[in-house]
Amino acid sequence: MCGRFSLGIPHSQVLQMHGYNVQVGEWIAQNDFVPRHNIAPHSHAPILRRRSADDDAGEHSDAFIMQTMKWGLVPHWSKHEDNSLNTTNARSENLVEGGGMWGSIKGRKRCAVICEGYFEWLKKGKERFPHFTKHANGNLMLLAGLYDSVVLEGSSQPLWTFTIVTTSANKEFEWLHDRQPVILSSVESLNVWLDTSSQKWTTELTKLVEPYHDEVSPLICYQVPKEVGKVGTESSTFVQPIAERKDGIQAMFARQKATSSRTSSSSHAKRKRSSSPSIGASKRRSASNEGGGTKTEKINAWEDDTGMQYTDDPETAKNVKSDVKRKSNHGGSPSTPKNSQVAVKATKVSSPKKRKTTETSAKITAFFGKV
Repeated sequence: MCGRFSLGIPHSQVLQMHGYNVQVGEWIAQNDFVPRHNIAPHSHAPILRRRSADDDAGEHSDAFIMQTMKWGLVPHWSKHEDNSLNTTNARSENLVEGGGMWGSIKGRKRCAVICEGYFEWLKKGKERFPHFTKHANGNLMLLAGLYDSVVLEGSSQPLWTFTIVTTSANKEFEWLHDRQPVILSSVESLNVWLDTSSQKWTTELTKLVEPYHDEVSPLICYQVPKEVGKVGTESSTFVQPIAERKDGIQAMFARQKATSSRTSSSSHAKRKRSSSPSIGASKRRSASNEGGGTKTEKINAWEDDTGMQYTDDPETAKNVKSDVKRKSNHGGSPSTPKNSQVAVKATKVSSPKKRKTTETSAKITAFFGKV
């Protein structure tokens, strides 16, 4: 089905019919249309149709007419607008097979509904996730439709309404929904659909309502904000991917990831600049002096980086950068750190008491040597 679509561009751009070589002679009830990105059933939107014999051409000779109509077809035989009648969509199978309520208008009153793209909802359990589908090349999208007019009881003016024709979803979109609107992707298909000169349903029309298969104009589809599901809400972000929204949660995660990446790179660079000589095992060597040699131990000092952190939190990352900078300023020079040991040359020196004892022993030895 097709229960929501977007046409949020200015009137002037709608009239240009970007992507189609079509000249529009006039736009009937143009002021009744307000550009919106969330057009729901019972709203007013523009359609494109052929000029008929009932239309007063006046100074306009162009074959195409644009007209603002109400979404949700009200048959011409109605006396009152029946809101319980679901005519938002018309199944293509019913048009091909014939009969039913569409039998009297499918050969005479065909139109194209103008939009930028349409919405469908993907169901996952109890959750429903809206997705937006449009032409990959950015052209306007024309959906096959039917229209009718009626003067209801108590009214003097005709009510113009339309419905959107749907068909089975093609293989590329079966994951999203089992139905999709019939899309008129070329000028040729548009001319065939709007040609009502025969006043009958033809085999060419049957081919047009098959699942979408135009390789020249592929479609793209992406998830959009859930807010579009509420009728009456309006925002240009409704047709933008969630990841590109400046206020979306995915965008927030993307900013955090980018900040974390920059912080990690900066911290790694600072750590490399502030490192001391390479870390290795302790080296031992001997040193000699006048009083004899003693072993000294020289340990290479290096900066402890156990305080280095890698985090996705921008605030914590800021503190980490300050801490790393402070360490770099105090630990970058070869001054003596807390855990380092400096080589010390120790000289063995005798104490005065020990020298006195040695002199006394020498005198005693000399005395007994003379005896």
